[in-house]
Amino acid sequence: MNEVKDALKILEDNCKLFLQQQFTFVRALQHTRENAHDTIRPVASISQVQSYMDHHCNNLTDRRILSMFLNICKDLSNLCHKLETVHPGNNATNELLERCKLLLNHSNDLSTIRAKYPHDVVNHLSCNEAKNHFGGVVSLIPIVLDCVKEWVSHAEKLPWHMLCNVSGRSAGSEKRAPQEAAARSAISPQTPSVRPEAQTSISNKDCVQEQGNEHVRKKHVTDRENHCGKLKGPWKPPGRHA
Repeated sequence: MNEVKDALKILEDNCKLFLQQQFTFVRALQHTRENAHDTIRPVASISQVQSYMDHHCNNLTDRRILSMFLNICKDLSNLCHKLETVHPGNNATNELLERCKLLLNHSNDLSTIRAKYPHDVVNHLSCNEAKNHFGGVVSLIPIVLDCVKEWVSHAEKLPWHMLCNVSGRSAGSEKRAPQEAAARSAISPQTPSVRPEAQTSISNKDCVQEQGNEHVRKKHVTDRENHCGKLKGPWKPPGRHA
């Protein structure tokens, strides 16, 4: 998620820089439309701007600003694909992503879209330009950027475990797995296995030791009995003894 925010921040900075040059962008569109003898229809798609730059652009300033517009559109499209890998999607986020994808489709008709307050890109155009020629194309970037920021806002309200890589485990869980395994091993070490031969040897040794103990016990009893007999001597009836 932090990676998405960083990419969004860079994109926002680029968009601000581009919007500060809106007059240069509109002038470039006017020049290339005139060169293409295409001054009647509105600039209504990304592919139309691409065609103007590739085939009808005669100066570096126009090429630079048109290229900047196309690069921002490409970066926004890449960011939308990245959002899909960060979150599996719910109704709100999926709807926002689908709208972004539609708007950034190179053949999508942009002529009817208009950026609204607080954006003032349309207000900077003349009435004729806003209604008939450039209102849609200058509104594209602000509208898509708003959708992406709204997506991030929705995603941040979701539980952390729902933010994951759709294609597999998240990077965080992959890093934690070896650590958790090591912790489990430290807490409950495995009992070393004993081979059958070793178990048999241990059993035989115990048996021999038990037999030895029994022999010592019997010998001790016998010696004690003999000792007592020597001290008392054999029993004799009372009376005179020879």
